[in-house]
Amino acid sequence: MDYFPISLKIKNLPCLVIGAGRCAARKIELLSRAGANITVIAREINPTVAKMQTSHNLTIHQKDFEPNDLNAFKLVISATDNVTTNQFVSECAKAKDIWVNVVDSPALCDFIFPAIVDRSPITIAISSGGASPVLARLLRAKIETLIPPTYGILGELAEKFRQTVKKTVFPPSNRRIFWEKVLDGRVAELVFSGQIDEAEKELIDTINQAESLTNKGEVYLIGAGPGAADLLTFRALRLMQKADVVVYDRLVSPDILDLVRRDSDKIYVGKKRSDHSVPQDEINDLLVKLAKEGKRVARLKGGDPFIFGRGGEEIETLVDENIPFQVVPGITAATGCASYAGIPLTHRDHAQSCIFVTGHLKDDSVNLNWTQLAVPNQTVVIYMGLIGLEKICESLIAHGSSVDLPIALIEQGTTIRQRVITGTLSTLPEIVKHKIIKPPTLIIIGTVVSLHEKLNWFAKKVNYNTFF
Repeated sequence: MDYFPISLKIKNLPCLVIGAGRCAARKIELLSRAGANITVIAREINPTVAKMQTSHNLTIHQKDFEPNDLNAFKLVISATDNVTTNQFVSECAKAKDIWVNVVDSPALCDFIFPAIVDRSPITIAISSGGASPVLARLLRAKIETLIPPTYGILGELAEKFRQTVKKTVFPPSNRRIFWEKVLDGRVAELVFSGQIDEAEKELIDTINQAESLTNKGEVYLIGAGPGAADLLTFRALRLMQKADVVVYDRLVSPDILDLVRRDSDKIYVGKKRSDHSVPQDEINDLLVKLAKEGKRVARLKGGDPFIFGRGGEEIETLVDENIPFQVVPGITAATGCASYAGIPLTHRDHAQSCIFVTGHLKDDSVNLNWTQLAVPNQTVVIYMGLIGLEKICESLIAHGSSVDLPIALIEQGTTIRQRVITGTLSTLPEIVKHKIIKPPTLIIIGTVVSLHEKLNWFAKKVNYNTFF
């Protein structure tokens, strides 16, 4: 470890910045956010720095640097584009035992600036020791996506009640356990979902019940998207990582399951046509049972839980049983598969409306409102329609749709195994008969399908990655 990471309190500390260009402006911004008293010395003042004089309460001396300028300061940054000046500032500062940073010159520095993830009062610093600042910034970007801004609010809430907990929770060893439950439990989830007042009330109740505190279960109803793991939302990934139990269905891909907490229990409740391995009522009861055991349950559903995912039925049961829950939307198959197939669901020249329907009903029939679906200038998206494809095409033709109306069947959409099979209402059933189709599938009907060949960006991308 070439650099020792510390957090330095510089509020009201006199700090000197040599230089007043764009690079200096960035350092001034960071120092100002930490509450430093900043003086700037430079012969030429960039307009950005000049504007900061009022907003950041800067003291600016438009002059050349001299060694005596360092006398009143505890920390100095040299951010000029003059190598000789930067080296001179470093030598003078070190001679006076003043901490110095020279931008982009680690050898001249006593300290360096890390890449910062700011969730004040929580701050995360990533440093490459000056070896690769760009790599540090890339890592910061990855961490930014995993830590919601609301973590700062959670930190403020913990700070607000820290002394109360200290006076209330005994023995002291129990405080760590208390805060672990609070910061990774119901209070945290209320903060993350924007319910700050409710979070504070929950924390107060938790403090009042600290002696008899038991785990409170919760269910996360998570849309896992159409298949590609990188289409998960940040919230979905976060909740998957904290769940004690994962209840998942057939349409959740192995790549997505790889992202859940490694030590979580995994329960498969997948269903397919005419083969419900676990009936829906039993799934509902299972979620209630697990939550009442105090477990955090991630219910992973392909696509979006509220679009042909029976999520509404599941949370009705949770409401009846007074089980806390969250619903995390997912990219539904219609939007995900259509986008990856290069088929816009709406288009000014083709379709001004879009209808989502399921290809088989509760009684396994294909009895839809064919008159409504056969209306021109619209896109029809059919979920779970593979088995009834022939019936669907025949019924649409019988109710006025053209035999030449384009139709696409998308197999395993958004994944590297995606395949798009196109035809017309009169030809696609015969085309599909001679192919081995692996679910999940989605059917799109309408003249927008004619754009597939021109806009089929994902197939080209997959081919490139596969062969090169």
